[in-house]
Amino acid sequence: MPSGASIVVHAGLLIGLAYGIVGLLSGFCLLSGLRGYWVECDGRLIRSFALALAVAILATQLLAGYGAVDLGRSVYLQPSFSAPLIFIGGLLFGYGMVLANGCGSRALVLLGRGNLRSFVVVIVLGIAAQMTLRGLIAPLRVVLLQASLSKPASLSLPALLATFTGSETLARTFAALLLSIALVIFAFAHAPFRRAWGQIAAGIAVGLLVTAGWFATGYLGADDFNPVAVTSLTFIAPIADAVQYAMLSTGLTPNFGIAMVAGVFAGSLVTALVTRRFRFEGYTSPRHMLRSIGGAALMGSGGTMALGCSVGEGLTGLSTLALASFVAAAGILLGSAAGLRAALRVRPLVAAQDA
Repeated sequence: MPSGASIVVHAGLLIGLAYGIVGLLSGFCLLSGLRGYWVECDGRLIRSFALALAVAILATQLLAGYGAVDLGRSVYLQPSFSAPLIFIGGLLFGYGMVLANGCGSRALVLLGRGNLRSFVVVIVLGIAAQMTLRGLIAPLRVVLLQASLSKPASLSLPALLATFTGSETLARTFAALLLSIALVIFAFAHAPFRRAWGQIAAGIAVGLLVTAGWFATGYLGADDFNPVAVTSLTFIAPIADAVQYAMLSTGLTPNFGIAMVAGVFAGSLVTALVTRRFRFEGYTSPRHMLRSIGGAALMGSGGTMALGCSVGEGLTGLSTLALASFVAAAGILLGSAAGLRAALRVRPLVAAQDA
């Protein structure tokens, strides 16, 4: 394996290991944060997510500003995108996340802890994502994409602001600082969060892991003769690729995403065993299982259309300040709100604590 690709794969494994450890110890999860904030009046987890986003935006834009990473090579800043398809995908993902009681990254973390419900979520999510990307649902996705594809004049928030400032460097600095400061203020304005040192550490760690992914794939793995995808923490396509790799490994090559998925599971598993949190859990009823499968399918299909998940778009995508990621994040939040609070609210199952 070429050295650049090898570095990227090993970096993916290490970043995944770290995320698995942090995710298990802290409970880092957008859905848990939204549920705590909207339903249970506990804002610590959502503020940890906000802090992670602030760190990811600031650090990623510093890398891009110094020319260490070309974010334009990522999937989030392609020359054209379909805002309606991305938004609809975000809606489906957000609602499916509520049905499955967790996103793909959270399912991987819980699987390492022995949660067999999460095994079903991961497998169904991976299959649904492959069906939407390359399988039976792919033709419909392509038709919708071609019908709504557009080439906007600005692909990112800095590029949009540059039309007024005349300088993209100034616009990038202004946008990154403004958003990061607003998110930090939101996080630390909450007294219980200021006392939650574990959640503060988790937010900073996850934000730095997003940046580490960009640095590994965009700088350390840069190779003109064997280019690798410039990406970072995201879980829809990587889970789909990991499921396919588990079945057809002889015909495939491991990449950053596959290694990261394996790392998240391994990091969570080792941490669960060391801290004695490992225990097998299953479904309480056929209805519980059916709802979980349905949620996973919506996440797989919706996440593919939205080009990412609650982490892939909500952290990694937004760290690029791509306009498409803001559209996807809005869809994910609205879909989650529909599941948690609106007329389409999903009633919680009494015995179901995690995905």
